[in-house]
Amino acid sequence: MNTEILRYAWAIGLKPTAAHADLIGADLRCADLHRADLYNADLRDADLRVANLRGADLRGADLSRADLTGANLSGANLTDADLTGADLSGAKLNGANLTGVINYEEATA
Repeated sequence: MNTEILRYAWAIGLKPTAAHADLIGADLRCADLHRADLYNADLRDADLRVANLRGADLRGADLSRADLTGANLSGANLTDADLTGADLSGAKLNGANLTGVINYEEATA
């Protein structure tokens, strides 16, 4: 999936689905992805620093080694997401659903 198209769609107010998307290593720094449908998305090694993921659906997403430094995950649904080696330094997790998250204890906070 082209990350520039994804960024543009959200910028103009569209909410395209990125469910099951291959976003491995994607540069989504500072992206406004609030309420995004990222169900089962592959975000391994993605750069999501300071991204707005408020209320995003990240159920089952693979966020292994993703950089979520300073990201806003308030109210996001991370049920069954894989956070192995993810960097959550300074991330906002207020009200996030962390039910069944894989390797949360291995994530950097």
